[in-house]
Amino acid sequence: MSKQINVALIGNPNTGKTSVFNALTGLNQKVGNYPGITVEKKEGSCKLTNGTKAHIIDLPGTYSLNASSLDESVVIELLLNKNDKDFPDVAVVVADVENLKRNLLIYTQIKNLEIPTILVINMADRMEKKGISLDINALEKELNTKIALISTRKKTGIDNLKALIEDYQSLNTEPCLNVSDIDPDYFKRLSDAFKNQLPYKLWLVITQDVNFGKIERDTFNQVEDFKTKSEADLKKLQQKETIKRYQFINNVLKKGLTVDLSTATDLRIKLDRILTHKVWGYAIFFVILFLMFQAVYEWAGPPTDLIDEAFASLADWVKNTLPAGAFTNLLSDGIIAGVGGVMVFIPPIAFLFLFIALLEESGYMSRVVFLMDNLMKRFGLSGKSVVPLISGNACAIPAVMAARNIENWKERLITILVTPFTTCSARLPVYVIIIALVIPEGSFLGMSYKALTLMGLYIIGFLTAIVSAYILNKILKIKSKSYFVIEMPSYKVPLFKNVAITVLEKTKTFVLEAGKIILAISIILWFLASYGPGENFNNAENIVKTEYPNLDETELDDKVASFKLESSYIGIIGKAIEPAIRPLGYDWKIGIGLVTSFAAREVFVGTLATIYSVGSANDNEDEDTIKSKMAVETHNNGTKVFTLASGISLLLFYAFAMQCMSTLAIVKRETNSWKWPLIQLGAMSGLAYIVALIAYQFLK
Repeated sequence: MSKQINVALIGNPNTGKTSVFNALTGLNQKVGNYPGITVEKKEGSCKLTNGTKAHIIDLPGTYSLNASSLDESVVIELLLNKNDKDFPDVAVVVADVENLKRNLLIYTQIKNLEIPTILVINMADRMEKKGISLDINALEKELNTKIALISTRKKTGIDNLKALIEDYQSLNTEPCLNVSDIDPDYFKRLSDAFKNQLPYKLWLVITQDVNFGKIERDTFNQVEDFKTKSEADLKKLQQKETIKRYQFINNVLKKGLTVDLSTATDLRIKLDRILTHKVWGYAIFFVILFLMFQAVYEWAGPPTDLIDEAFASLADWVKNTLPAGAFTNLLSDGIIAGVGGVMVFIPPIAFLFLFIALLEESGYMSRVVFLMDNLMKRFGLSGKSVVPLISGNACAIPAVMAARNIENWKERLITILVTPFTTCSARLPVYVIIIALVIPEGSFLGMSYKALTLMGLYIIGFLTAIVSAYILNKILKIKSKSYFVIEMPSYKVPLFKNVAITVLEKTKTFVLEAGKIILAISIILWFLASYGPGENFNNAENIVKTEYPNLDETELDDKVASFKLESSYIGIIGKAIEPAIRPLGYDWKIGIGLVTSFAAREVFVGTLATIYSVGSANDNEDEDTIKSKMAVETHNNGTKVFTLASGISLLLFYAFAMQCMSTLAIVKRETNSWKWPLIQLGAMSGLAYIVALIAYQFLK
């Protein structure tokens, strides 16, 4: 039986920790949340040479063990609790070769916990360019550990790291320095009161809001000696500890690190001056957005059409091959049509994730966050709010969770309330299909009207979020003050492996999460559309023959299918809500799509695909795809349902409406109240209705 060891990857943000994680685990990884909290948990595995399996946990980025956020608390609590199933047998601290001084602070703290620790110095490929040279032997001696000098970009040093992990039991666990020197008497009393515990563990429990083992915070309050230290005294001791550690780190780096700037060729400063410029920075950002959305449309078009046609052909094949009956109809008109309504949007969603991953991997996204800080402040937000707003382009749920990094409650609340306005990937299927139907061919300044429309919807969402934040900042009477700090990572050529894994994982998550909802709703919709109460549904063919006696067989089949759909359960529901949405240019079928898409926005297209499949007896292969069925859909008076006016109205409705019960549930959890999500739902739905109404009435 092979042995398993726990490996914790620890390090500052932007040290390449995720790249090391990907290099070790590849695709053998999964992402979830820590139990009871919204901090992301990434774990994976890799096999070592002796058959040992390494269970690797990629802990949230943290600068030290002095917790100031929920992410950092997760790291500390794991390292303090030996009873945790994920407690590391070995800690791997990842440092960036350009920022060793700052990165080594947390390394020295972990060494005081006497956990076997390996130091990984990443981005070794940048040493020559930066004029950096290292004396690894001297560093290993001073830091009491083994060092793996690696480059995830050049794929060097990974095998050495695996070998060090495998041989973790030979690592020196002695601390680098004696922290008790900051107050010898106090630490002696700590050791005397809790003889079986490490003094530094006790110190962390006293100074942080964390627990470990059987000793809890209240236990210290029962010991009279520790009541003499006020919070201010503890803060002063923490500062002395940090100063002592940096003095040690400085002495170590004098012996092991040399920087010769005369040989360095760093373009970072020049690039930063341009990319964060108050005029050119915004201009470059918008040019990048233009190119991104143009590419999403141009590159995603052919594979999207191919998938659409494949699902249409599959539905036809099922209908023509399997015995006629309810099961065949459910499979072809319900499940295949509904799921196909989501699968066709894998290409544009994958390309969107691709570009976001490239921006993050290159280091440019941090410049965007910095650039936007001054803009955010004017609207009652901080630069940190940009992270949820930008990540909201993928999904509002993790974006709302990301607001936990905003310490100020007012800024955090406003960020949570306005983030759903940003265009998430679930809106993309709706946008893509409607734009393809109603926006004409053509281009402006080399960019197609369709791509311009898509980009415009993203900009509208972001601007609405900003304006809403400004209004909320004026309305909410919550006094607050905060500071914005962000680290500018070095520019890097994105690693193909990291980008590929990100795109694959995020696209897979979208498909699987949406697919479960789509499948369930497609089956329900098929049932509601295939059955109905009363004589109208049961005697549809006789009623249609009586009303239209001169129809040929094909026309009769289509009329009967359409009449049965209107008389079905779903038709009755749709007709009931049609008066409320008719002023927006929608018919009852679109109304059903609006209702079902409250489960998830992307359900809208799948809903229409299912309804149109059930409501048509047409065997024309040219009209089997989702887009073609929507293109020929007409009102009773013969006019098309999807026109420029109704299409723009629908696009704007989805740009502003909440339409996502999962997001509402997350907002409730993050605010610990139903008050805010209900206000959010009412305000966004009301705004969506009014804007869609004005757009349709103006354009029709």
